[in-house]
Amino acid sequence: QVQLVESGGGLVQPGGSVRLSCAASGFTLDYYAIGWFRQAPGKEREGVSCISASSGTTYYADSVKGRFTSSRDSAKNTVYLQMNSLKPEDTAVYYCAASRSLSYRWNRQRGYDYWGQGTQVTVSS
Repeated sequence: QVQLVESGGGLVQPGGSVRLSCAASGFTLDYYAIGWFRQAPGKEREGVSCISASSGTTYYADSVKGRFTSSRDSAKNTVYLQMNSLKPEDTAVYYCAASRSLSYRWNRQRGYDYWGQGTQVTVSS
């Protein structure tokens, strides 16, 4: 029973902050690169961030650099995405995904083995 579950989404005002969680069961996240993707209505799913399994190196889309931060809590088998200075264009369903071997660029969906169900983030005043 390999499973990823996102949580923490909701309604937030522009300029506000939200922390998303990606919790794993059935496997240990420490051995996987964890990517965050988002999909807004009428748009393709896009890569937001990734944290590597080994070094903890993080990657971010240009649109979120300086505002979003990905991190791990190994004791809780959870990865977080801290989202600050939120903008209306950040509104989307956010997904986490796990990759054992990141053979493709970090923002390519085909490189990930397991996906969560998604959590809605709405940025509106």
